[in-house]
This record gives sequence, C-alpha cells and structure tokens, in this order.
Amino acid sequence: MPDEFPMHDPQKIWQDQPTEAIKMSLDEIRRRARKLQTRGRLAALLTIVIGLVLCVFFALTAAKPQELVGRIGWGMLSLWGLYAAYQAYKWTWPGTLPADATLSTSLGFYRGELERRHDYARHVWRRAGLTFCFAGLALVILPALIGAFRTPRLLLNVAPLFVLLVIWFVVFFSMRRRNQRKLQREIDELKFLEEENRS
Repeated sequence: MPDEFPMHDPQKIWQDQPTEAIKMSLDEIRRRARKLQTRGRLAALLTIVIGLVLCVFFALTAAKPQELVGRIGWGMLSLWGLYAAYQAYKWTWPGTLPADATLSTSLGFYRGELERRHDYARHVWRRAGLTFCFAGLALVILPALIGAFRTPRLLLNVAPLFVLLVIWFVVFFSMRRRNQRKLQREIDELKFLEEENRS
C-alpha cells in the first residue's frame, strides 16, 4: 500500500495525475461568445456615452472665463473625452458571430474577441488616452496648486483630490491586472480547445 502513494515525492504525485480534456459543446461556445458580445457592446456603449458627455462638459467649462492655463487644460480634457469615445468604439466594439458558424469559426471568433480585449487592457494608457487626460488634469489643477503652496492651509483643500487619485490608481491597476489574468486564462483554454478540435 505505501508503494502506491509515494508521500515522499509530492511533485511525482502531482505530475502523475491524469489530465482531463476540456470539453465544450458548440452551443456552449456560441452562448459564451454571444454573452461576451453583449457585454462588450454594453461596456463599449457606456464608455462612448461617458466620453461624449465628458467632452461636452469639459468644453463648456473651457468656454467659461478663466486663466489661459486652465482653459487649455479643460480643452485637453474635452478632446480626451472625444478620443476615449472613439477608441472605445474602435478597439472594444465586438464583431458579430454568424448564426450558422461552425465549431472552429465560433472558437476563432470567441478567442479573437478575447485577444482584442486583452490587447486593449494591456495598452490602455495609449488606447484610452489616459496620459492626455492626466496632462489636461494637471493643467487644470496647476494654478490652484501654485496658489495653495503660497498659503499652506489651502493644501488641506487639495489633499482629498490627491488621496482620491492614489485610491483610483491602486483600484485601476489591481482590477486591470485581475482582468488581464482572467482573459489570458480563457484565451489559453480556447487555444487548447482549438488544438484538440484540429486533431
């Protein structure tokens, strides 16, 4: 009995475990692909609407009388809202899966959509124009920040904004990393299924 389970070599036990093939029917793949397509369209539509609303709001704010640096900053933020809406449409709006798609076509479509999302998330700073956004935000905040340095008590008024920015960065990067890992797992699973389907 002790010879059957060599407890002294856990790595051998792990490696000798039989692997199960991942089985997924054509209907399951189509269902997942359509669910991804629906969620992708809703997310892209939400990003487009938010980008356009921010574009209009920032443009109206830029039109108000204020210092030139602030106006440039609001103008940059307005252009960023438009750019983010366009990029969301270009990179995240999903394609359409044909109703009569075969197993290989459905797998390819599903994997392609996942890879596009993964690529967008990996290059989000460039694709969503976040660098441009933060440059505009810096120009908006800069005059108030310079004034706050002259009167140190005013720095307390600016501190909550910086705390919120730090919290946003932490949440943004952790969610982005988790989302990328999830997408990569699904992509790897689909690649395995495609290889199984070929053989």
